[in-house]
Amino acid sequence: MQEQYQSRLNTLVNYLENLHVDLAIIKDPKNVFYYTGFNSNPHERFMALVIDLKKQSQYLFVPSLDLEIAEGDSYVKRIIPVSDELNPYKVLRDTIGEGVKTIGLETKVISLFQQEQLDYFFQDFSYENIGDFISGQRMRKSQEECKKVQHAIHVIEKVMEEGIKKVKEGMTEQELTAELEFLMRKFGAEGPSFSSIVLSGAKAALPHGRPDSKTINNGDFLLIDMGVIVDGYCSDITRTFVIGEETSKQREIYDIVRKATEEGVNACKTGIPVGQIDIAARNVIKEAGYGQYFNNRVGHGLGIDVHEEPSVHENNDLIVESGLLFTIEPGIYIPGYGGVRIEENVYIDEDGNGKLLTSFPTELIRIGN
Repeated sequence: MQEQYQSRLNTLVNYLENLHVDLAIIKDPKNVFYYTGFNSNPHERFMALVIDLKKQSQYLFVPSLDLEIAEGDSYVKRIIPVSDELNPYKVLRDTIGEGVKTIGLETKVISLFQQEQLDYFFQDFSYENIGDFISGQRMRKSQEECKKVQHAIHVIEKVMEEGIKKVKEGMTEQELTAELEFLMRKFGAEGPSFSSIVLSGAKAALPHGRPDSKTINNGDFLLIDMGVIVDGYCSDITRTFVIGEETSKQREIYDIVRKATEEGVNACKTGIPVGQIDIAARNVIKEAGYGQYFNNRVGHGLGIDVHEEPSVHENNDLIVESGLLFTIEPGIYIPGYGGVRIEENVYIDEDGNGKLLTSFPTELIRIGN
């Protein structure tokens, strides 16, 4: 991995030099991890990878309480601890010095307060947005990164396999969520990659609903959307089950979504716009007469973050290339009735083909009996 961090930094530095910035401040903790291997949530404290182009130096600023971990984990070895009583922007200015005219920033990350602090300590500078370049760099996954995501997928599929055995009619969504999240850690995950979505009955029509005290009842759809973090990388899968026997309408809806998912996966290959993948899956649902019940994109990138580039929507004209890794997750959501989503994870391999990383069955499974 050490060579990989150096390669990533070299690519970034070349971009920054061509951009003619004096300084780059990278604050998104996931971006810091991508370039350094140091994985931390600083909460309200200051943490940043700082690249001084004039001095050709790289620094990792961390809260003092994280110094020992950073020294062990970070590829960047110039580590500047910042104590809680200090103004981190003054520490930054004192480390870098005067004369900074142009700063590269992740403009989607920097707050107004942080902008004001930079204005005060680095007066009369202009800035360039470097966030889009970083997102594009992270979007293209190496085979090593794909293996890390694959490991996280293996863990969550094991959780799904064991977790559905615990479903009983009358248990609450929250109780099942607790069982699933216990299994995540039991099977080696750092934790969930996002708040687990466990929805039953009519609530399954809420694409991002939250589990609560609702009981899981006979005849319900049960939608489970969850993922884990393993070694800094995320998985994200969804399966929909039925409690007891399905009705003919439930079977119809499920089979449409399953076919849409398959068409989306089959469309994954290099040389086409990302939007065509969305359209391939969406058209199945439209042609079946349920288009009005699918109002979100088909998928999203997956890696260090559970949601990253590319966004798989019908208007995305980005050309698919090797290294992209994303979800395919069409659904039908009928208010007051319920919904179905099936989510797969796909990697575009070096041959330009879509490699299906998920393996949990997509057939409608009856559980809870």
